[in-house]
Amino acid sequence: MCTFLESSYDFIKLSPEEKEDMRHGKMVTQMHGRKKRQRGQEALWKNSQTSSLKRRTPPHPTPPRPSRSQQSWDLEACLIGGQDLDLLGDGVMEDCKRPVHFYWWRGEEIIVHGHRKGRVDAVRYQINDTPHNQIRMSKQLPEFVPLDYSVPIEIPVMNCKPDKLPLFKRQYENAIFIGSRTADPYCYGHTQFHLLPEKLNRERLLRQNCADQIEVVYRANAIASLFAWTGAQAMYQGFWSEADVTRPFVSQAVITDGRYFSFFCYQLNTLALTAQADQNNSRKNICWGTQSKPLYETIEDNDVKGFNDDVLLQIVHFLLNRPKEDKSPLLEK
Repeated sequence: MCTFLESSYDFIKLSPEEKEDMRHGKMVTQMHGRKKRQRGQEALWKNSQTSSLKRRTPPHPTPPRPSRSQQSWDLEACLIGGQDLDLLGDGVMEDCKRPVHFYWWRGEEIIVHGHRKGRVDAVRYQINDTPHNQIRMSKQLPEFVPLDYSVPIEIPVMNCKPDKLPLFKRQYENAIFIGSRTADPYCYGHTQFHLLPEKLNRERLLRQNCADQIEVVYRANAIASLFAWTGAQAMYQGFWSEADVTRPFVSQAVITDGRYFSFFCYQLNTLALTAQADQNNSRKNICWGTQSKPLYETIEDNDVKGFNDDVLLQIVHFLLNRPKEDKSPLLEK
């Protein structure tokens, strides 16, 4: 209404003095309204702060008790803390809970719904991973086997569609990310550390009569995570399905629930995964791994019982793995 009156002065024939009085009254009204709103907002903010403090502060606060897996992870973190990264020498970067993404095509399908119904399209996959910690380097780890190494055993081929497993189709933002941007000099992966979620806890699987799935959980986590990490590293270097890698990409992973540890090494030998690029491709991506072993037997009153030196030694061996040119004669022996 005020805007209408102000724009209609010429029609209602007000004198200049009356117009000035109306403008002044409008400004005073706006100032009073603004101050009233500010006082109301301040009162609302104070009330919300008071109520939130009352709600969040119990009369006798008790610190949350960490879970057994968190206690175990803290123990492991103390054993391989940042100061021990000096074992790797210079050119090392450590990430904490940094995301890793990888996007690729594999196989084909016929679209059954929508305006593209009946067309043949590539099946698209996306891995979004978040390792607990990861170590990146400015140089590559040495290869375990040659690029065109022929695997001596028969590898089963799984032709079942993922959404029948079930791995349900979802809409993701297609992304490729190793934990840093392309300009970062620390563009090669060394080792990832993964903490298994509580829903895959060993005791829980035993209660569900799924003892045969315990080691599968470790292997599946390692294969998916290391494939995504090494694949993203290769794409950062300019390789893709139509321009396959000319050198292997190697990374390591430690999978743990806080007590049991498994160790895996992965070598990416090919990115030719599409239906067209994989027709005459003899290369295979290879993963080596161990069975899970306990780092300790139990923790009683902050005292570790039955510590397993072999698991700690394996962690040290992983950290001592370096690029060839950085290896000292002592390490080679």
